[in-house]
Amino acid sequence: MALTPSRSPPTARASSSQQRPTISLELRPVSESLSQHPMGTIHFVNENKDVIAATGSNLRIKAIENGIDIYKLYGKMMNCGGYGQCATCVVEIVEGIENLSDRTDFENRTLRKKPDNYRLACQVLVNGPVSVRTKP
Repeated sequence: MALTPSRSPPTARASSSQQRPTISLELRPVSESLSQHPMGTIHFVNENKDVIAATGSNLRIKAIENGIDIYKLYGKMMNCGGYGQCATCVVEIVEGIENLSDRTDFENRTLRKKPDNYRLACQVLVNGPVSVRTKP
């Protein structure tokens, strides 16, 4: 007795000579998959709070998600929402600047009179452990 799929038209019956597609899955140990996507810790100095961030996480988003206030009064009312247009999310990188993405052109123009360790949180991607001082 041959069973046919209920969704196939009655004229289209699978023959024993046709091959069905196969799907193969590769299972890897958890430790191996984590090593390919390492996490970094963001230490917010003023708040004395540590936040775990996946590689490539945006510093501004991680701060907001974890209740860290990065804006001064003017920035709270007039920020651009993280689009890199207002320069109100300035932070100071205390340690781990090598674990961040490079400065963008906008940061270079906007922060040209600031020290090299000042960054715009909305433009920073975290790639490892870093210590940040908010509202420098």
